[in-house]
Formats: sequence, structure tokens, C-alpha cells
Amino acid sequence: MPLINVVLALVVVGVLLWLVNRYVPMQSQIKGILNAVVVIAVILWLLKAFGLFGYLSQFRIGH
Repeated sequence: MPLINVVLALVVVGVLLWLVNRYVPMQSQIKGILNAVVVIAVILWLLKAFGLFGYLSQFRIGH
């Protein structure tokens, strides 16, 4: 995936999240949950886009 596409996607997601936080009235707790879900989803998408998600799934915790 070209780097410009990644940067463009991050900018679009950031602007959309900012618009929702700024102009959609909701409780601060719900905004916090929404922000956390979006950040986690973006991090997982980035890991998958750069091929690190499969690498991380090989680690085992416990037995």
C-alpha cells in the first residue's frame, strides 16, 4: 500500500472524528468510547496494511 494512501486515509479518519467530536452532541463518556474504538480500529488497520498483524498473531501468551 503506498504511503500517500495511508496518510490520506489517516487524515480523512482524523477529520471525520474531529467533526463528530465537534458538532455531534453526545455525552463525554460516549465520545471517549467512540474515540477509543476508532483509534484501536485505525491501529489494527495500520498493522494489517503493513503486514505486521499476521506477525503479531504468532506470539503466544501462557502455555
